[in-house]
This record gives sequence, C-alpha cells and structure tokens, in this order.
Amino acid sequence: MGEFSSVEKQDHIMTVTLERPDRLNALHPPANAELGEVFDDFEADDDMWVAIITGRGRGFSAGNDLRYQAEGGERVPMPMGFGGLTSRFDRKKPVLAAVNGVAMGGGFEIALACDLIIASDKALFALPEPKVGLAALAGGLNRLPRQIGPKRALGMILTGRHVPASEGYELGFVTAVVPHEELLETSRDWATQICACAPLSIRASLDVANSSVNTASLEESMTRGYDSVRAMSQSEDFIEGPKAFAEKRPPNWKGR
Repeated sequence: MGEFSSVEKQDHIMTVTLERPDRLNALHPPANAELGEVFDDFEADDDMWVAIITGRGRGFSAGNDLRYQAEGGERVPMPMGFGGLTSRFDRKKPVLAAVNGVAMGGGFEIALACDLIIASDKALFALPEPKVGLAALAGGLNRLPRQIGPKRALGMILTGRHVPASEGYELGFVTAVVPHEELLETSRDWATQICACAPLSIRASLDVANSSVNTASLEESMTRGYDSVRAMSQSEDFIEGPKAFAEKRPPNWKGR
C-alpha cells in the first residue's frame, strides 16, 4: 500500500484504490506522482493484463486538491498527468474506471482517460473548473468532445453542471450503470471477460481502435502498420487460439 493509494493484484487484474477519503480522493501532486509509479508498474508487469481504478469512501475523485494548492503545497513533477493516467499516451493495456461516487474535474478526467467507465448509480460527473476560474486542462476539454460529440460535451463544459450516471450513459461516456453495492463485483466481471481473451489481441484491438479515432482517413487507419498487430501475429497465443478452438478446449493464454 502506498501513501495515497492501495494496489491489489489477482488473476491478471490489478485493482488500484485511491486512498484519500477524507478529501473525497481529491489528488495533489504527490498523489499523482505516486499513481504514475503505480501505473508504470502495471505496464511493466507481464502478469497484469487489466487494471481497475476506483476510490475509497464516498468519492471516486473530487479532482485537484485545491486546499493543498491554496496552502502553497509543494509542486511535484507528474509526467503521466492526473492520476498517473491522463497523459499516458503510450499505454498498451486496458484500464477500467469503477466510479463509486463523485468524479469531478480531474477525477472525471481520470475516468475519461480509461477505456471503460463502470458507474455506480450514485456516481456524479462534472467538469466544474470554470466555476473556480480554472479549466479542465488534463484532457477533459479534449477527450469529452471526442467521446460524445462537441455539442453534448459543451453542454457540460460551459456550465460545469453535475451529470448523474444514468445521463452519462445516455450521453455515451459511461459504459454501464450498476447498483452501488455491485460496482466492484461488476467491474471485476468486465475485467475477467477481458482476461478471457488473448492479452496481445486485446492490446492490438485497443491500439487500432484508439489510433483509428485519431486518424482522419479510414483507409489510412486500416492500411497502416501497427507494431501491436505484428506482436500479436508473431505470438504463441496466435497459434494457441485456433488450436484450442479446433480441440474444443479453453485456450491457455501466455501473453507472448
């Protein structure tokens, strides 16, 4: 357990829990730096295939710890961005956000940087930075319009309004809404379903899908070479999958 987060590793799934419940898991630079190291470890650990990030207590994350900032707290470099995720553009493995409550500002930006958002029916989302003279510059202003379209995104961005999980699902940035008490179980079920697939196939699929969103030409996105696809096609799992299918048995994925 770190100073500001805890980590559990089991069955190829790494669960990261934000541990500042007294501040609704608002994050300050030292916490962001710690989370950067946590997700560095996730990327480097070949036995970890999927990560889940969630929060302790009533909040997922209330965003930037403004009290720490107002008190003149120490600035610490955080090259991987808020929560160790918002500027991690070379991430290869899937990350799920299990949003258990308030996800405001930087907390919402962490969730938007994840691949899936599983939300408790008590979750609440917002980018309220303009209300305190700031702007959501850790990817919120960039990712939200890409994920739900500019008009819907600006409806949140320009008002700073609070959006419940059910509306987040309707807008399209929430993957699933579940009863609060079932959040972690359901999130682990999603992660387990991902782990049932070949890890290198998942990474290639994630890479191609994300790259295609950022490529204007459909033809270019389909014809360009992807290192992740080459790694998949040269792996042992590329042989194991069809072999297991032919032999009518579960595949034994090795992730290589």
